[in-house]
This record gives sequence, structure tokens and C-alpha cells, in this order.
Amino acid sequence: MLKNRNSLTRLRIGHLGFFALLLLVAGSTQVFAQQPGVIKGKIIDSVSTTPVSFATIRVFSSEEKKLIDGDISHEAGDFSLDVPFGKYYAEIDFMGYESQKTKVFIVSSDNPVHDLGTVKLATSVSTLDEVVVQAEKSTMELSLDKKVFNVGKDLANAGGSANDILMNIPSVSVDPEGTVKLRGSDNVRILIDGKPSGLVSFKGGSGLQQLQASMIERVEVITNPSARYEAEGMAGIINIVLKKERNQGFNGSFEVITGHPTNLGGAANLNYRHKKINFFINYSIAFREQPGDGRLYQEVYDLDTLEDESVYRGDSTTILKQNTNALITGFNTNIRGGLDFYFNEKNILTVSYLYRRSNASRITDIRYDDYLFNDSNMTGFTKRRQDEDEVEPNSEYSLIYKKSYEQKGHELTGEIKFLDNWESSDQWFMHDVFTPDGTPQLSRLERSLNDEFEKQWLFQVDYIKPLGKDGKVELGARASFRDMVNDYLVTRKNEQGEFEPITDLQGIDLDNVFEYDENIQAVYGILGNKTKKFSYQAGLRAEWTDVTTTLKETNEENPRKYANLFPSAHLTLDLPKENAIQVSYSRRVRRPFYNDLSPFMTFSDSRNYFSGNPDLNPEFSNVYEIGHIKYFDKGSFSSSIYYRDTKDKIDRIRLVDDKGLSNTKPQNLLSEKAMGVEFSSNYSPTNWWKLDFNFNFFHADIDGSNIVETYKATTYSWFARQTSRFTLPKGLDVQVRGNYEAPQKTAQGKRKSLYYADLSMSKDILKGRGTLTFNVLDVFNTRRLRSISEGINFYTDSNFQPRVRQFNLTFNYRIKQAKQVKKVLEE
Repeated sequence: MLKNRNSLTRLRIGHLGFFALLLLVAGSTQVFAQQPGVIKGKIIDSVSTTPVSFATIRVFSSEEKKLIDGDISHEAGDFSLDVPFGKYYAEIDFMGYESQKTKVFIVSSDNPVHDLGTVKLATSVSTLDEVVVQAEKSTMELSLDKKVFNVGKDLANAGGSANDILMNIPSVSVDPEGTVKLRGSDNVRILIDGKPSGLVSFKGGSGLQQLQASMIERVEVITNPSARYEAEGMAGIINIVLKKERNQGFNGSFEVITGHPTNLGGAANLNYRHKKINFFINYSIAFREQPGDGRLYQEVYDLDTLEDESVYRGDSTTILKQNTNALITGFNTNIRGGLDFYFNEKNILTVSYLYRRSNASRITDIRYDDYLFNDSNMTGFTKRRQDEDEVEPNSEYSLIYKKSYEQKGHELTGEIKFLDNWESSDQWFMHDVFTPDGTPQLSRLERSLNDEFEKQWLFQVDYIKPLGKDGKVELGARASFRDMVNDYLVTRKNEQGEFEPITDLQGIDLDNVFEYDENIQAVYGILGNKTKKFSYQAGLRAEWTDVTTTLKETNEENPRKYANLFPSAHLTLDLPKENAIQVSYSRRVRRPFYNDLSPFMTFSDSRNYFSGNPDLNPEFSNVYEIGHIKYFDKGSFSSSIYYRDTKDKIDRIRLVDDKGLSNTKPQNLLSEKAMGVEFSSNYSPTNWWKLDFNFNFFHADIDGSNIVETYKATTYSWFARQTSRFTLPKGLDVQVRGNYEAPQKTAQGKRKSLYYADLSMSKDILKGRGTLTFNVLDVFNTRRLRSISEGINFYTDSNFQPRVRQFNLTFNYRIKQAKQVKKVLEE
């Protein structure tokens, strides 16, 4: 057991100060001449009454059946079009909702402004006997400020995890180790239901492997967020939205999963709404086995043989050939429940609770073959085994109140959230050294005990007030108080059979307690308006950061306090024929987080260590983007040009000592300047073939000369993803997806190309109430993480595959109460 330290249970709540809300005031200028007539209205969800933004409105001539003009509803659901006088009808569409077609109306000198009023869109449904099955939304919805990826329609997600979903989203890539990148940058903020989550606190994006795909409704990708969002996340924000039905009556779905390598699981999503109460619950359970392998080749040179500090592969070379085999066995449980209480349709209180528990075991076998001069002169080999048991329970509590005023779009929302997470790891290491002929030389036994704790309070309030016809002002405040503690102890068995702490490994004491205390307070203001086809939004966010890290046993404290302003601006021009252009700017920050700052080293690999850096500084970026979107009858197409100018860029740097031991930890580089173009589209050439396509090309200049003069790189890289879905006779759907990430230079070398393909197929059964889905992820087993790193005295070539090809078979069953059942429940 670890030492009992008072710091493990301490929760420090900082002082909640008075927030002075900020307002931005700007003028507007009419840039378009007045047209003879106007058509306007507002679009809302028929159940929740929330605005439906980015719905498509098309106006047709009633006589010629010809498209006259189109528009896209704004964030508040409103829209306005200029049209000549005439007789028209309108069609309103949004993916996942039933289309609406209006009656014929006249715009004339007597009626120059025709108000369609509030248009209520209903979710698409299909009736089968006494069972009503909710239709799935289209895979991808494109808009100027974000992309929405609806999980249900993508066959490759069945039986997978949240990480599997992110691998299939435009602009997003996930490497085999679980690191999530947005437009090639791993500096992305991951939220769940719009808020931070303990799921990514300790493990970052790789922690999403614990969240089953069946619990997720959609994923939103926001590449240039407004001041409404926290400034964290240089490349943008990925928001994972969990399922929560609000349909009247009793509704639900059940899922059973099997797969190879072992992937067994089940899930249930249920809701019951009656009058003022909506109750929802989601549950999932999964047992998985994840085999992986890897190999590494490394040369280390004697610095005395180097000339002018350039890499020279001379006669004093030591060579390492390393092979790794691993098996991770995980048992994950997720349960989320809550209720919405409707005081009335304008006052809603939501209470929810989320509990996750992950039990995992990890067996890793590593063999190190050592050579001198060349790979025919072996000096010995070493075998090392890691045997780890890990438990990780997480709890999240949320209380949300929303008030809607009489004026449309006038809203007040407040939330209190509490996160309580911990992780306990117990690892044993067997380490045996042999001569080239296999004679034992050394045997040792080591143990690592690692307990991590997190407690966080989050308070947030948001207020929206419409101004005039199309304007609005938004104000908000946010306070976050987070305390994290890592009690870390590594011991080694001595000759007397006792375990004693390792207190000096590459200068790091492995018997210590690391504390991370973070307080962030923020206020923001946004002002937006619209003049004809031109709309603008300007915002300013102020954040005060207070972070202190402490090593308790050695009494080392590192406080950081800073205040920053984060402006943002979005300008949108609606063009004819359902086109729109947006220009946006935002200032972003990446604060060094807990894992970035913790000095403790991973211990599973005795030659290659990974740690944090307590002296790390935050990095700041100015992000610019120009985007265009075009809607047409059979799909949509979006394009964008973006530029990121980053100072004090955080990147992981690998250093190797003269014994061949490496330590990789984050460092502040001088800068990175990145520019790219991106194209995304969805298109249906026929009613049986649907296409999604995403292409991203970017250029980056990386300057790490403050670390080593030669750590500079100019890189061009690109990645592409294409999905085709075919609807075949007898209700069979087939989906094929290909992914390719081109090689990319880094400050110390390059990351080699990454490519893989997925195949999926599904068929509805039981009169449409059930669906069978079979998929193969990484069909050709090619998804490997390959890289080259070079320094003054070393060369390293690595090739790892943490996850192999996966086969999954999933059965999903959907229910909605029959009329007679509904009557019984209501009684």
C-alpha cells in the first residue's frame, strides 16, 4: 500500500470572485440594395422547441417549379431571404428531420414581407406494425463553423469505442496509440456534452477507448471557436454528445456485440417522457482483449567521434534491436442516468449522473538485443515483462437550469458540475539479463504503485438577449477549480529480499507525491447582428489562470499565474443558390496540463522513458480561417483555408544518453507556423450510393533551435478519407472506407505514412425492428505507427501497432411503445 498522505483527500476550492461581464459594441452597414420582397421565419425542434441552426430553406416559383433562392438558418433558427414579387412555396430541410413544404404564398407590393412564422421540424420516423422506429440521421452535416458527425448511420462504428468514431470524422485523425489530432495538430480540446470530462483527464484522448460507441449520439468538430467556448485547444474543439432522448412515451434500443480479437459487450439506451418529466438512462458493458506489437532499431554514437556536432555513424556505435509484444485485457462499465423536469415549456431543470469504471490488466514482453559496432557482434540480450492491474472509476454529477423568456431566443442557462475521478495502478516488472549464449547474468524484480486522484468543480452561466430584428448579445461567466494528486512509488527488491525505493532515475525521485492545483476563471461577451445577407459576430473572452504544481516529498513548488484576453470574430456572407462564405479569427491557448507537467517517468520500458516537464510554459496561437459551403439537392461541399501562428509550441523531444537510455518529454519550441486547405463533401450520385470525402493539405514551419540548433523542419503533409455506402437489394447496406495520412517531418525526424481500410455491412431484420451489422476495422492490418527520430548522438527507427485488425458483429434492437402500452404507462 502507498503511504497515507493528507494531500490525497484535500480539495482546495478557490475564491469565487465577482465577474464583470464584457460587452463588445460594433456598428453595422448595409451592403446590399433593398430587394422588392422578403421571406422570413424561424425553425425549431418540434419536441424540445430549441432552435434548429443551419437548416436549409429553399424557395421555388409555384408556376415554374424553379429554385429562386435559398438560405441557411442562423444559430437562433431564424432566416430571411430577399425575393422579387411573385407566387412561391418553400421547402425546409435538415438532416435527421422530416422535410416540410409550405403552401403557396404571394409576395407583392401589398404583402412585401411574408412571415412563415415558427416552423416546427419533427424527427424522421417510420411506423412498422405497432413499433415505431426512429430513422437514423445522415452521416455528416456540414456548416461553416462546425461539422456534425451523426454516429448511428456509420456502419463502422458498430461495436466500437469513441476512439473508433473519431477515426472516421472529417478533419480528425487518431494514431494507433490513441492520440487525437485535428487538422494534423494534437492540441485539441475534447469535451463531452460541451464540458470537460474525467474520461480524458489522466490518459488524454486514449481514454476514449473506455467509452462505447453505442452511447454517443453525435460528434461536433469546431475548428475556430467563438468566445463562448473556453480558449483551450489550439486546433479547435471536439465535442462528443451522448444520447438522451426526449420523445414522448417509452423509447429505447438494445445492442449486443461480439468480435475477434475478443470484444464482448452490450448496451441499452432508454427514455420515458410523460407530461413534465423525461427520464433517460444509458448503460453499456464491454470486455475486450487488445493485442499489439512493436519493434525499434536504435544506434547511439560516442560523442568523441562526432565532427561539428553533426550525426556521424562511426566505429563507436552501439546498436539496439527491440521487440515488444503486449496484451491488454479490459472490462469497462458505463452508466448515465438523469431526468428533465419541465416546470413549464420555458423552465427546464436537468439532473444527471455519469459513472464509469474500467478494470484492466496489461502484459507486456520486451526483448532487447544489444550489439557493438554492427549487428553481427551481439554483446547480450535482456528480457523484461510488465504485469499490471489497473482500476479507474470516474463519477460526474451535473445540474442544469434553462429559462426561456417570452422573446424568441432570449435565454438564461446555468450549470454546476462536479467530477470525482481516481485511478490505481499496481505494476510488477521482471527484468533478466543474459549473455549472447543465453547464460543468465542478472535478475531483478521491481514494483510500481501509482495512485491518481482528481476532483473538479465547474460553475457556468450563459445569457443570450436578442437585439432588434437579427441582432443578439451574449454574456457568460465560468469558474473551474481542479485539484489532482499523483502518489508515485517505484521500488526494487534488494539482496536481502526487501523492496527499497528508487530515488534517482535520470535525476528523478520515483518516491514522491505530485500535486496539480488549477483554478481558471473566465468571462465573455459576444455581439452579433445581420444586415441583409451579411452577418457578423465579435467576441472577447478574458481568462485568469492560477496553476501550482508541488512535489511534496522534496518540497518543490512551481506556481504559475497569468491573465489573457482572447478575441474572436466571425463574418458571414450568404450568397445566392445556397452558398455562404465565412471569415473567422480567434486567439487560442494550450496550457501545460497535468501529464505535461508531472516529472514521473513511465517504467514499463527500461530503455525508453516518457515523462512530463514541470518547467513547461503555455503556448498561444492566432488562428485565421476562410470557409465556403455550398448546398445542393444531392449533398453539400465545404472548403476552407486556415492559418495558425503558434508561439512557444509544445512538442515532445527525445534525448538519448551515452548508455542508450532515452527520455522523451515535452519542451517549448520557439514557434510553429502552419497553413492548410481542407475540403469536405457528402454526395449521393444515386439513391443507392452515398459518398463522403475529406481532404486536408497543410504546410508547417517548426523552429526548435532553442533546444538544438538543428531542430528545424519545414514539412508538407496531407491526409484523405473517403467513405462509400451502398444500399443493395433486400435491405443490405455495404460501406467501404479508405484512410491515408502522408509522411510528415517533425523537429527531430519524421512520421512515416499511415494507411488503413474498413469494411462494414448491415441488414435490417425482425420487420425493421432489429439490425445486424458486421464490420472489419483495418482490413489489411496496416495501421502501424512508424517514425524516425535523430539527435546529435542517436538514430531511432520505430514501428508499433498497439491495435490489430478487428472483426465485430453487432445486433441492435429498437423499440417504441405501442399505443395500448402507452395508455397503460400514462395511467
